[in-house]
Amino acid sequence: MKKYLHILPACFLFYAAAHAQQKDTVYVTDFGALPYSYENCVTQIQAAIDECKRTGAKVLSLPEGRYDIWPEGATRKEYYISNTSTEQECPSKVKTVGLMLHEIDDLTIEGNGATLMYHGKMTTIALEHCDGVRINNLHIDFERPAGSEIQYRKVTGGETEVTLHRDTRYEIVNGKIRLYGEGWRSNRNHCIEYDPDTESFTYSQGWNTLSASDAREIAPGIVRFNTPAEFMPKAGNTLTVRDIIRDQVGLFILESKNITLSRLQMHYMHGLGIVSQYTENITMDRVKCAPRPDSGRLLAASADMMHFSGCKGKVIIDSCYFAGAQDDPVNVHGTNLRALEKIDAQTLKLRFMHGQSYGFNAYFKGDTVAFVRAATMERFASATVRDVRRISDRIVEVRFDRDIPTSLELNHDCVENMTCTPEVEIRNSYFTRTSTRGTLVTTPRKVVIENNTYYKTGMSAILIEADAEGWYESGPVKDVLIKGNTFIDCAYNGGPGHAVIAIHPSNKIIDAERPVHQNIRIEDNTFRTFDYPVLYAKSTAGLLFRNNTIVRTETFPAASGNPYVFYLNGCKKAVIEGTVFEGETPRQSIKTENMKRKDLKTTIK
Repeated sequence: MKKYLHILPACFLFYAAAHAQQKDTVYVTDFGALPYSYENCVTQIQAAIDECKRTGAKVLSLPEGRYDIWPEGATRKEYYISNTSTEQECPSKVKTVGLMLHEIDDLTIEGNGATLMYHGKMTTIALEHCDGVRINNLHIDFERPAGSEIQYRKVTGGETEVTLHRDTRYEIVNGKIRLYGEGWRSNRNHCIEYDPDTESFTYSQGWNTLSASDAREIAPGIVRFNTPAEFMPKAGNTLTVRDIIRDQVGLFILESKNITLSRLQMHYMHGLGIVSQYTENITMDRVKCAPRPDSGRLLAASADMMHFSGCKGKVIIDSCYFAGAQDDPVNVHGTNLRALEKIDAQTLKLRFMHGQSYGFNAYFKGDTVAFVRAATMERFASATVRDVRRISDRIVEVRFDRDIPTSLELNHDCVENMTCTPEVEIRNSYFTRTSTRGTLVTTPRKVVIENNTYYKTGMSAILIEADAEGWYESGPVKDVLIKGNTFIDCAYNGGPGHAVIAIHPSNKIIDAERPVHQNIRIEDNTFRTFDYPVLYAKSTAGLLFRNNTIVRTETFPAASGNPYVFYLNGCKKAVIEGTVFEGETPRQSIKTENMKRKDLKTTIK
């Protein structure tokens, strides 16, 4: 009898542990979402998510396989998302959200390598007011991406023959080609051309010519156009075409905290990419934004791949991969609102200025703000937010804990949220196949960009701006380290000064005694470049360029016509030292303007 008394408690404990484990993990298959059914499983997976919220389960598990998600049954919700669309471009801000996580804490979505295959135009996943959510080992793709791909097959005077990618749906109507998808038609198209010989993404008018020309299908996926005799594109090049309207985003993280995406693979994102908006502490760990290797596609995003707007805490991007964006792979910024009207001594009416950014919460009670001189980008005073009142989609009324500075220029100067600014780490990542920049970052907190490879980004590999009169993306940086990176043949499409690294605030008044940016160190990097300058810096104090290697290549013809390796404009206390030139040493190395000789210390003659 004693023997059984010892065994029963052990069995009971095993059963209790198993039961507890079962409650901690919710399986989507238990709710009817079956891999490879090719049926719409949006309601089943959403039911599993809702069960996690109801029970407090810690893991949502998707057994490996393909799960299809259609708009029918998806969540429809209004979201104002930074940098997406104007009132005219997209009057409705209602998004179609495939999977919705709302007010869910401490949950891991374990993908186990599963693929969510989306149909139509959708925002794949939204996380709103969540804390401690982690998404692991999940693939996200679209059956018919909103980006179309068309390769020049044969070109003769007056005729152009193309092959359309198998995922690109088209129809010839009244002799003209139309691009369409599952419940949508591509109307206002933007075109970027890929040259496989130079591995470059350049702006192209090719689609405009093809879409205006008479077309006939000569075989499935092969179309012949009667084109102007002077139209002679390069056979083998591919046009990537997408609609410019950003009516959805790839994945949306709103006013959440402690969010981690790990080994997530985003194979296509429509509109804007992974948007993190006013969220605290975000980690992107081994996230891959690129087409599936077996897809034969080039394009993975119709705009930015990772966009961080008004975030705080820490943004960490580690060991990520970016290929195939029609805009910037990484963009980190805040939003400046213009001061319109003084309501009373401590209250201002503020306005969202840029057409594509408005309607979202830009200030919260207790936030610290800076008053920004638009002409110089100086933060000239600070205050704490006591109250925020929404007047309209564009206008908010903010009351502060102090009187408004008398020097504030209404209808020009701006207010920047300093609380909602993050530290940023971008490490061990790879950037390629984009027509624009690799990394944009503007935050006053510590920034480290280290051990990355920027391979043939179309414009500046790294761009640091600060803007109160254009995109209204704040703001001046104070502590940036760019170290141990490799830059290969960047800026063939231009950028500020055609520079590989560009520091380019929007200030109209350039005065070395009133710099915008501070303390930017560029150390131990390798620049393999076909053209100069390597560095363009404007209105920066404490600029250090040390122990970098510069190798001249011949990948592209020099485009800028600029013989200078360094171009400094209105900088103060700049140091350029320890530069190693491999190959021919340029005769003219440094150009300066709007600054005194004492403001530059260099070992370069």
